[in-house]
Amino acid sequence: MTPVPGAPFRRRPIRIAAALLVATIATVPTARAQDADLLERVERLTRELQDLKAELARRAVQPAAPGAPAPAAAPGAAAASPPAASPPSTAFINGPAAIDAEPTGPATVLSSYGELNYNRPRGDAANTQADVRRFVIGLQHRFDARTKMVGEVEFEHAVTSADDPGEAEIEQAYVEHQFAPRLAARAGLFLIPLGLLNENHEPTAYYGVERNFVETAIIPTTWREGGVQLVGELDAGWTLQGGVSTGFDLNKWDATSGEGRESPLGAVHQELALARARDLSLFAAANWRGIPGLRLGGGAFTGGASQGVPGTVRSRVTLVELHARWTPGPWDLSVQAARGTISNTAAFNAPLVGNPTLVPARFDGAYLQAAYRMRIAGANGAGGYGLAPFARIESFNTGRRYADLGAGLTPDPLPTTRVITTGVNFELTREVVLKADIQWFHPDTTANRLNLGLGWSF
Repeated sequence: MTPVPGAPFRRRPIRIAAALLVATIATVPTARAQDADLLERVERLTRELQDLKAELARRAVQPAAPGAPAPAAAPGAAAASPPAASPPSTAFINGPAAIDAEPTGPATVLSSYGELNYNRPRGDAANTQADVRRFVIGLQHRFDARTKMVGEVEFEHAVTSADDPGEAEIEQAYVEHQFAPRLAARAGLFLIPLGLLNENHEPTAYYGVERNFVETAIIPTTWREGGVQLVGELDAGWTLQGGVSTGFDLNKWDATSGEGRESPLGAVHQELALARARDLSLFAAANWRGIPGLRLGGGAFTGGASQGVPGTVRSRVTLVELHARWTPGPWDLSVQAARGTISNTAAFNAPLVGNPTLVPARFDGAYLQAAYRMRIAGANGAGGYGLAPFARIESFNTGRRYADLGAGLTPDPLPTTRVITTGVNFELTREVVLKADIQWFHPDTTANRLNLGLGWSF
């Protein structure tokens, strides 16, 4: 989508979003103290269970001598253990997956997620579209108590062939080895741990039919690279990740198309498909979940993008992001900001002057989102149905600044796109979700649309 100048931003979408938030506030239960106390007790019991699993895992690897007494748990171990991750099967995941304290269940596990979407532009009904957006099959196999393989195959747009728009791709393919109860290493093709969505991108894990623009146009979710990373969990709720990986290839930039305006990094990512690897990249991420229901974090990625190709100027891609998510009781509140830069773009763009899409020197975005989660009694079991009305306001610019090429040659910055999304997620079960939302765009109001979706994850 390429934003174009349009009419002044109408107040109606803002009033609707505000009305939705006021309506959800009115439904907040009065027994907040009881809810908080219950949540705290559940978190404490979960932490104690994790410590017990970790102790059992240590005994399995180093069994005690016959007749020897069982080792006692260290004093204060339960209090020092990091909080448990939120349930992985719901739409309300609050952090990256924790390291397995102890393998459970079968050695080989099959998983899947998928989504079917319907998009109807309000001012251009002829471009209404229905799509099998993606269908993913996942496979995990545990070789022993410490080593496992994780793989995912994704199909997009239903039909894949030379004459059809679909794609088939490997989304993940890595081996993880656990060196200690709180330290693991991954090697292969894995998701880069930046943002709230990239590692948890299933349709049950986010609000709205479409993924937000900050984590598609600025952070190119689903973003994966090949390399090696370490994952560590520390006391007081810290999860740290970092490593070395492949990176972007600026030689893939097509100045004649609009792909770079939709997502600068999406236009030059490699996905480990015969990826040029002359210039490697570094990444790091940190998340703190020391308070139940709260996640604070951020990450950075940087690496060369010229890949040593003769005639290509040396350039570097850098992306940084900060995020926060808070789930007090039924509320789910989140905020995120991301900023990317590409260095030495003036020299790269000089021979491309006259084409419609030059490489930006800077691009960025941010969003604020609020949702209210409710359970509704129904015939589908004791858990009932889930209902989550939400509102999201986001702002992003894929061409915030261009390097100076001289008078009359330097492209003007692109207009900032602002989007308001209001809608609802309706859970048939915690693994199946129906979605509906309306989106308002500024300045390109012709992009306003109604979205409907069906998704699952298991």
